[in-house]
Amino acid sequence: MRYKTVAIVLIAVFTGLLMINYVQDLNSQSFPEQQIYSQTRSLMDTTVTITVVSSNETSATETIDNAFEKIKYVDELMNNYDNNSEISILNKEDEVTNADPELVNVINRSKYYSEKSNGAFDISIQPILDLWASKYAPGGTNQPPTPDEINETLKLVNYSAIIVEGNNVSMKEGMKITLGGVAKGYAVDAAIESLKSDGITSGFVNAGGDGRYIGTKPDGTQWRVGLQNPDKSEDAVTIMNIQDVAVATSGNYERYFSDEAKVSHIADPRTGYPSSNMISSTVIGGTAMDADALATSVFILGEKDGLAMIEKLDGVECLIITNDKEIIKSSGFSTYESN
Repeated sequence: MRYKTVAIVLIAVFTGLLMINYVQDLNSQSFPEQQIYSQTRSLMDTTVTITVVSSNETSATETIDNAFEKIKYVDELMNNYDNNSEISILNKEDEVTNADPELVNVINRSKYYSEKSNGAFDISIQPILDLWASKYAPGGTNQPPTPDEINETLKLVNYSAIIVEGNNVSMKEGMKITLGGVAKGYAVDAAIESLKSDGITSGFVNAGGDGRYIGTKPDGTQWRVGLQNPDKSEDAVTIMNIQDVAVATSGNYERYFSDEAKVSHIADPRTGYPSSNMISSTVIGGTAMDADALATSVFILGEKDGLAMIEKLDGVECLIITNDKEIIKSSGFSTYESN
């Protein structure tokens, strides 16, 4: 997914620029058999780190390479700024036949998130993002869209109009979808599955803060993940002990349509306007795609409705930072926090 264009910058997630991994200095400890091996590369317009616990450096390097190749594959498949990708074909022709099963899976799962969030998460939001982007692009008005423009464009935002029949996907003429709210999380999950298939039982994949963690560190302790303070200080809001779950954050720390606009990059697909309900929402879930999409959903729904949605979902917890910097946690979030 290419996030460099203005339209994608507007989209939903950018999770994890807010997350901090606490894994430094682990190799300085003495573990004669199992060691930590890690590589960081630039993919999906973000920084991706893959870390594994292994007793063999050659094998570890190979498994990491395989996982990076899987992320690259997902990126090429779901990049709607690559004219040859299936997602671009769908957006241009309103249908794609014999689509890659992985693309179909992500679209179906995205519709599930839409149902659970009562439409707060919607991959068909691309026309709204394009509208806002056009206003602040060179030659644009540098003013928000008019209510009439937004209402007209909202006619093209409707996840229920995305029809999946087998491996064929179709939608209403003029609709466009973007998977920027789930593709990164899905890529993390795919990389983790690649590691597992290569025999890795401990490690993590973190793509710009969408992280999924399996097993433990060589000393048997859990992975530690910190949530950055909104004041951008080095202190973490909280440090989570993570094992066999994923973490993602949606936040309004510093990304905007433009410096002049000063509006959130996360738009509400129900209203067509940017969401400014909170500073950030952090979700712990079973998969990175779940955490990714649900963090965005909570951010758009707001404190009350977002928390209510999370409490209804099994195996999912969240932490919300309100606009006045109050910290609100779901009922089970504290079980993941360091004492």
